Amino acid sequence: MRGTMMRPIAIAAGGTGGHLYPAIATAAALAERGERVVLLTDRRTAERSSVAFASAEVHVLRGEGIAGRGLTRAPRAFASLALGAIEARAILERLAPAAIVAFGGYPSVAPVLASRTRVPKHRSRIVLHEQNAVLGRANRLLARFADLLALSFAETARVPERTRTALIGTPIRPGIAALARQAYAPAGPGEAIRLLVVGGSLGARVFADLIPAALALVPQALRQRLVLTMQCRTEDMARAEEDLGRLGLAFRLAPFFDDMAGLYMSAHLVLCRAGASTIAELACAGRPALLVPYPYATDDHQSANARALAAAGAAEVFDQSTLTPRALAERITTLLGSPARLQAMAEAARRFARPHAAHDLAAAVLALAPMETK
Repeated sequence: MRGTMMRPIAIAAGGTGGHLYPAIATAAALAERGERVVLLTDRRTAERSSVAFASAEVHVLRGEGIAGRGLTRAPRAFASLALGAIEARAILERLAPAAIVAFGGYPSVAPVLASRTRVPKHRSRIVLHEQNAVLGRANRLLARFADLLALSFAETARVPERTRTALIGTPIRPGIAALARQAYAPAGPGEAIRLLVVGGSLGARVFADLIPAALALVPQALRQRLVLTMQCRTEDMARAEEDLGRLGLAFRLAPFFDDMAGLYMSAHLVLCRAGASTIAELACAGRPALLVPYPYATDDHQSANARALAAAGAAEVFDQSTLTPRALAERITTLLGSPARLQAMAEAARRFARPHAAHDLAAAVLALAPMETK
């Protein structure tokens, strides 16, 4: 703790869970060190994350994403970001944060740009965190202003030259980070085999189509041992339940799961998307995975994330456009019939993991933050 009158640390984050969850974990790590944390975010994030950031001051800024807006809506987005920068400037003048930790996406833009317009001796240190294996567009714009760019992947594409970087990892929820201490054990002969299927914050409709069709092609002796837990959109639930109900296996469907740590810990194989937080969680949990990257992710960053985990030996990757139920059934059958392969993938995932990323990022921020009080 840097004193009772210490300058706060500002977290700039919002938008998708991929940006927000690492921010929540980092804020918690900073708070554990006695730091005063403030959140600079957009209205929608403030409304849905009040519990997660309960101990932090929350300041809402105007702003909209620009990507995908088209020519007619882009000017409005630019104007909103400009107004957000004006609002951020006023907040920063009052708070004088020692550092701003920005997690990408449009909610990061206004605070960082506003900080660079302040008198140099009062400027906040700028730390950008990139979750993905391709530097996001907001971070590409802001990298020139950063004192440090914290990376999650050793090989991250589109990082500008002469940018100061540090390999930190993606901060994740403490309950999942703690799984790094739990050993993986494949199912024994005749035991239940637990297959976990998750599709990101909104689920994945493609899995509601693929999984029942693929499991119908798995040999019956194996299928009868399966216990399936699958994230499923509400609108796809009835159809998936009907299709799975004909297969004679135990299953549980839900649009959202609260206990992801418990689900990871019990899973023998995970089939999922390849968002940065998902990759980090799989690695910490030490679980073998079949990855189907979301094909419409910006700059195809999920494919880059997936390739990194596959290169480490912890996952296999499928292209959604060419993936068929038969091909998926064959890989599920082969992997679940090879406990040694599953064990090797789990161990590779553990080696890839960075379970202390939240605390490492907090330490990196504080090492840069000026020590003087307000």
